Amino acid sequence: METNQTTKVTVEAIVQAPIEKVWKCWTEPVHIMNWNQASEEWHAPKAENDLRVGGKFLTRMEAKDGSMGFDFGGVYDTVKLHEEISYTMEDGRKVKIIFVSQGNETKVVETFDAESIHPVDFQQAGWQAIMDNFKRYTEQA
Repeated sequence: METNQTTKVTVEAIVQAPIEKVWKCWTEPVHIMNWNQASEEWHAPKAENDLRVGGKFLTRMEAKDGSMGFDFGGVYDTVKLHEEISYTMEDGRKVKIIFVSQGNETKVVETFDAESIHPVDFQQAGWQAIMDNFKRYTEQA
């Protein structure tokens, strides 16, 4: 019997901002384009977000020098205002984000199914870098 177990990877941050601001920065395209990249060499020139169960999202991620780029997208499975978002990526992998209000700060915990091409620690580092950019952007916005 063969089991196809998916490795789950978690990244998180405590953002020094109330839940309403954190949610807005996480979900609105005008904000997503400002934080959704893993390094300074990349940017997100386009973002679309239909934040509802069954709604789709798409973020275009590109190297600033134009050498490469890709679309990151999926379909929402769960949307609970100020609490939880889960979605299925186009390749079938799952992602779940939990938002925990802690007064004037918010804990954001994101768990995703790792893909099989890159090492898990590489994937975790990339997703954590994006989470760290989100934290920096939201605290300064």
